[in-house]
Amino acid sequence: MPAAQDTSRPVSHSPAQLSFLDRFFKLRENNTDVRTELLAGLTTFLTMAYIIFVNPSILGDAGMPKDSVFVATCLAASIGTMIMGLYANYPMALAPGMGLNAYFTYAVVKGMGIPWEAALGAVFISGCLFVAVSVFKLREMIVNGIPQSIRTAITVGIGLFLGLISLKNAGIVVANPATMVGIGDMHKAPPILAALGFFLIVTLDRFKVRGSILIGILTVTVLSFFFGGNTFHGVVSMPPSLDPTLFKLDIMGALSVGILNVVLVFFLVELFDATGTLMGVANRAGLLVNGKMERLNRALLADSTAIVAGSFLGTSSTTAYIESAAGVQAGGRTGLTAVAVGLLFLACLFIAPLAGVVPAYATAPALFYVACLMLRELVEIDWSDTSESIPAGITALFMPFTYSIAHGVAFGFISYAALKLFTGRAKEVKVIVWAIAAVFLFKFIYLGAG
Repeated sequence: MPAAQDTSRPVSHSPAQLSFLDRFFKLRENNTDVRTELLAGLTTFLTMAYIIFVNPSILGDAGMPKDSVFVATCLAASIGTMIMGLYANYPMALAPGMGLNAYFTYAVVKGMGIPWEAALGAVFISGCLFVAVSVFKLREMIVNGIPQSIRTAITVGIGLFLGLISLKNAGIVVANPATMVGIGDMHKAPPILAALGFFLIVTLDRFKVRGSILIGILTVTVLSFFFGGNTFHGVVSMPPSLDPTLFKLDIMGALSVGILNVVLVFFLVELFDATGTLMGVANRAGLLVNGKMERLNRALLADSTAIVAGSFLGTSSTTAYIESAAGVQAGGRTGLTAVAVGLLFLACLFIAPLAGVVPAYATAPALFYVACLMLRELVEIDWSDTSESIPAGITALFMPFTYSIAHGVAFGFISYAALKLFTGRAKEVKVIVWAIAAVFLFKFIYLGAG
């Protein structure tokens, strides 16, 4: 296990104080304690708190009232993450997904001319489909049918994706019209402070200082007031009204001719974005047993229920967040981490100015450190068998290069099935893999990349 959380050493507990939490979240069984879980929750929250500001901005472009979307974002993230923690007992956080919100706004509403109320209806229908396939364990069957090489590659791909996101947030990687991406201005404060934060985290973690990731985030945040032009905007404010988006979804509009393609795209992207993230983060946390998540169906139900709740509140699809890996690296192993994240999102309704103090380049070092650690999973791939290693490589590389976990999984399945067929080893492929590969081929050929 990573140095930040040495699971080989016993963790001290106070039975009188922690008996309820210990029994409910199985803290001792997972060799953790309340302090570690709460610090991990705070770490995860700080790395993904940006969504409460970014999501309203993106959905605002769809014509949705930003203030109401802000409230919906906080509530949807809190509800989904709390369910994940209390029901599934996993340290995973949920929130409206980046990419899904962009598809909602720029492809569905602005691109197809569909009202945002009908788009919310499509999100609701996709969430109901999720609930159905989760209840009947079809989704669990799909996830458990993922080949080991692809499952490992998902973890690596998420690491690469995290690395790209973190470098972008730090201003180290920027868009370049000639080369697509390029290096940013390294003389500016954000890249310099992010680099200092990264080396601080690695150094503290090497010396097994608990809370090293959180220390790094807070240190860069403090320095940002002196060198990064960060400003303090107060602590408390009353939350805006939710009424403009609450229960405004148009289900009948979503069922109209032509909108079914939108529902299918939402469903496919949500399915593999969330499940890929769940498997990758769980693998990183050492929570897989024989390559599987023991309470996977509960995690999937938490995910799908959050999507339905979000559509009622007034936000695009909710999904598991890869930033949960930062909390896992900080020691989070149980649902108590998720509960802490959920409570912090709820608190954000009243402390939005304070939550906005942490700049993206302060959390970037934590994400980049976790990204580097996740690459170690590459050693688990059988590189001597190209019918296994090539699809794994495609899965991992497509995630950052298409900026989509779902696309990485999709091309991984397609290439896995194709190479097994072309090399005369089709019998090794499970039926569910053939089915998923066929669905993705249909999607890309007839519906576009989405």
